[in-house]
Amino acid sequence: MGLFSRSKPKIKVQTTKKDGFSGWLKCTHCNEMIHADELQRNSNCCPKCDYHYRLSADERIKSLADEGSFKELFNTLRSVDSLRFVDAEPYAERLQSACEKAGRDDAVSVGTCLLQGAPIALGVMDFNFMGGSMGSVVGEKLTLLIEHAIVHKLPLIIISTSGGARMQESVLSLMQMAKTSAALAKLHEACLPYISVLTNPTTGGVTASFASLGDLIVAEPNALICFAGPRVIEQTIGHQLPPGAQKSEFLLEHGMLDCIINRRDLKQKLADLVEFLSGNGRLNGEEYGIEIPKKNISKKSAATYTPAI
Repeated sequence: MGLFSRSKPKIKVQTTKKDGFSGWLKCTHCNEMIHADELQRNSNCCPKCDYHYRLSADERIKSLADEGSFKELFNTLRSVDSLRFVDAEPYAERLQSACEKAGRDDAVSVGTCLLQGAPIALGVMDFNFMGGSMGSVVGEKLTLLIEHAIVHKLPLIIISTSGGARMQESVLSLMQMAKTSAALAKLHEACLPYISVLTNPTTGGVTASFASLGDLIVAEPNALICFAGPRVIEQTIGHQLPPGAQKSEFLLEHGMLDCIINRRDLKQKLADLVEFLSGNGRLNGEEYGIEIPKKNISKKSAATYTPAI
């Protein structure tokens, strides 16, 4: 070994800093630091300010349906670019990108499940797929679900989150407003309950159709619920809207909503409402092939029952 030679250092020197997710997030509502694990344990709600973050359709179904009971229906339907619509990019490419991003074929999942032991028909929209926009497939799947609920005498729950009608399908998308509304009229004639749950955001053609036609309309806290967004309205009328306008608390105060339910309580409260609305024992899940747990479900008295908010 030479006089001025030296061996390589045993300590490895990191020359570049590795970027990685530490698990900490800043709440978009209160700006407090929260950990992702804590957020997940708290039903994806901020533990500091209770801001409700969005859930995917799969997460929503998992939070509501009894374990292993959800059976998806009509999952072979696919959106197509029948108008050959092109804006910044062809609609066909947008659909492919949305499928890869959301991990699903369209913006809604429909099926049957048990809710605290009670059989229901359940539709859940997913904002991750093109902003939960309502195209032909969304309208068709919801209509088929409603008709399925009529045939099998099941109460219906639809969880809405959407930016409105899908502009890439033009009038074909707008037609879904009338189609879903007509199907819900048939459900009403069959004397079957429909509970509409509005989450952040629910806007446009979805708000103007099936989302606002529930026998009971409930919402999550601080959800944006409107037809046109606040900026569009303010630019149109030339005035600022009142503070909190178009949020669920404002709409509850002005009579559009029946109640606001915190996400952590949503499953139990929906089960109570379904039991209250269909408490005559007429609905039979075994008739449809849903296995109901062998236990006696107590029926609350309609005279004393008050849905808790």
